[in-house]
Amino acid sequence: MRSSQLPLVAIVGRPNVGKSTLFNRYAGWRRAIVENVAGLTRDRIAEEVEVEGRPVLLVDTAGLDAAAGRGLPAAIQAQAWSAVEDADAILFLVDGRAGLLPEDQRLAQTLRRSAKPMALAVNKIDLPQHEPLVGDFHSLGFETTVGVSAAHGRGAWDALEALVERIEAPDAALEEDPAETRIAVVGRPNVGKSSLVNRIAGTARVVVSDEPGTTRDSVDIQVEDEGAHFRLVDTAGLRRPGHRTRSLERASALMSVRALERAHVAFVLVDAEAGFGDQDARVARLTRERGRPAVILANKWDRVERGEREKVRADIRDGLRFMGDAPLLAVSALTGAGLGRLFGTAQRLREVAQRRIPTAELNRWLREAVRRHEPALAQRGMRRRPLKFLYATQASVSPPTFVLFCTEPRSVAPSYRRFLENRLRERFDFAGTPVRLRLRARNERPSGRR
Repeated sequence: MRSSQLPLVAIVGRPNVGKSTLFNRYAGWRRAIVENVAGLTRDRIAEEVEVEGRPVLLVDTAGLDAAAGRGLPAAIQAQAWSAVEDADAILFLVDGRAGLLPEDQRLAQTLRRSAKPMALAVNKIDLPQHEPLVGDFHSLGFETTVGVSAAHGRGAWDALEALVERIEAPDAALEEDPAETRIAVVGRPNVGKSSLVNRIAGTARVVVSDEPGTTRDSVDIQVEDEGAHFRLVDTAGLRRPGHRTRSLERASALMSVRALERAHVAFVLVDAEAGFGDQDARVARLTRERGRPAVILANKWDRVERGEREKVRADIRDGLRFMGDAPLLAVSALTGAGLGRLFGTAQRLREVAQRRIPTAELNRWLREAVRRHEPALAQRGMRRRPLKFLYATQASVSPPTFVLFCTEPRSVAPSYRRFLENRLRERFDFAGTPVRLRLRARNERPSGRR
């Protein structure tokens, strides 16, 4: 069943052809680690970018290698190929300086079996005199073949724009039920995501195991609670890039990103018995990046000694300071304790995330906030002048996104932006959901590319 999720474009190719460099070029910042070592990109990274006014979800993948055998290399390959299967369009990157290799031919033959839109980008075409290197790659038979320079940007956007133009808009008739609340169940491996889904669903619909990373794909479960309809999506566990303890812990980051992107709310599970860790914070940050309200579930609460419970709560709150407004519920997937409030909380958070504030109320709030705490003077050259906020409007919901027009957007300090966001949350009760503020000059329009 299709949803109104963003179209997904996967950048694929054999190792060390420049996929992460090209991804960074599109993303506009060095999000992926880049180094001239084959196989460095261990986990896919997703970034929302705008292509000719159309937002897409761009995914950087590990290099495709048919020779990968067992263990970690094979697990990474499974991730990369699952990105191909889940993508709406594929950007196949090859190395123009290396020439057309048998590995490229084999990958092209496999990729062409799909009916998805594809484009071939021949990388390292840094100068016009390198263009003849593109010629040999036309034999691969792709409709769009473009010479690009990931390092310098030459031709990069031409290739992506030509590809995105061929992605069909989702059919409104195939949209998911708007009355159904979709919930992504996310967390690091072995925190009890599948056990929680099974307990809620009342049937063993998801394989449960103590082996970390058992869930390899996202699984949808439909649930009804007091007449309201919900869809739970159990996802693979997330692991930090480069972790090597077990190959099965290479759970699909793409599946989790995609589940969050199509969800209204996230249940972020933390193992209360094991304690809060860096990877719990990483998963929670991902939910904020995707703009999803979250309920923090301290699972395995039945295994925490009563005298330790306040400390465990404090540790979780401290680790999640960046989303301290998110509800924290103590639950047990094993016994079912604490699960009674889950769906009511999820429904409330969805309503909060979809709340629209009348423009008049929003501007009254802005005037009061600025009067309460004026921004620092804006620096222009050798002169300092007052920074004035002119008016505000709400651009979208889920997450609530507001555009604030002011005289010098670049001069607004991060601390003042946080002040405005906090006051906005307090005034309109946006607890539990991300709020996005966009600062623009009076006549500024969104750019065509991010």
